[in-house]
Amino acid sequence: MITANLNSLQFLEGWFENDPATRQRTAFPLYKSTGTTSLSVVYFEIESGNNLGTHSDSAEEIILVLEGKAEATVNDEIGQLTKGEMAVIPKMVPHNIRNIGSETLKVVGFFSSPYVASTFVEPLMPINQNVVGTPPIESEKPMSWNEIFGKITGQLE
Repeated sequence: MITANLNSLQFLEGWFENDPATRQRTAFPLYKSTGTTSLSVVYFEIESGNNLGTHSDSAEEIILVLEGKAEATVNDEIGQLTKGEMAVIPKMVPHNIRNIGSETLKVVGFFSSPYVASTFVEPLMPINQNVVGTPPIESEKPMSWNEIFGKITGQLE
């Protein structure tokens, strides 16, 4: 069984340099390098007034709001989601999630692929790249997200 505890994840912070409201904390608790074969999961948090950043993903995604109030923009359609509500985001369709509530927005996204590439409209800092996604960490045996995080940040060799 592959497990992940959302309460103890280490986060990668991301932002747009030209838009201070685009700022989030992200983790990939489940994807190919953690042992999945046909799906991946992203977990992200956005503070009040901030947004994820417009991007498109290489796989279909279902998002589930765990806490807070979100405004989801999918292509030209805009809708609101609150705790317990879900939405489907088609593959390669531009979308953004904005926190329109007063508490931290907590969202889990389920992808239909063990690898995901996300293409943002601006470079995502601090890596200064438009295309990001599931970390390119390979291992002969599955690793936990926190082990992968340690390798990405250089805290684990």
